[in-house]
Amino acid sequence: MPIPFPLDPARTAVLSMDLQTFIVSVYVKDQDGFLARAAGVLQASRTRGLAVLHVQVGFRPGLPEVSPRNQLFGAIKNSPQHQKIFEGSAGSIHPAVAPQGDDIVVLKHRVSAFAGTDLDMILRAQEIDTLVLFGIATSGVVLSTLLHASDADYRLIVIQDCCADQDGELHACLIDKFFPRRATVVSAAEFRDALSTP
Repeated sequence: MPIPFPLDPARTAVLSMDLQTFIVSVYVKDQDGFLARAAGVLQASRTRGLAVLHVQVGFRPGLPEVSPRNQLFGAIKNSPQHQKIFEGSAGSIHPAVAPQGDDIVVLKHRVSAFAGTDLDMILRAQEIDTLVLFGIATSGVVLSTLLHASDADYRLIVIQDCCADQDGELHACLIDKFFPRRATVVSAAEFRDALSTP
């Protein structure tokens, strides 16, 4: 599907979300193919002058950011084993898609890339009005971030084959039915083609 509006590199940001080593290993079956597509999108974006941002889940020791009322993250707070998922190399952004040069890293403590972070401030400061989203999981950070960004009036593009979810049916439903109501959904190859078109 072609992107139905012109891409202005100076006003467009790419958000690579939660592509941390452990998360990739759990959610992605074809890791080499997935990471190659994501890395290709990031490199093409840098070449064309788009802002590249990496969103990463992380916590202070003891997870003081997490309320026991939070069903998802509260379970992590209560499990020293699960906390290790976000520590050291397991919690680092995967080397294949790691930040480079002027890339920006946004640390988050919730599902959405916007909740409790300075992401919106960074985007507004750079006068960004278009976001390109991809990451893990489709039903987690991608969905939550897309809904917030849509309500904040950003133009949205989702890179469908750079998203992954443990629930294949839910992933397909979001990509095929839900996301197209609020965003333009394209493949990594289609997005790179759009960037190469003057």
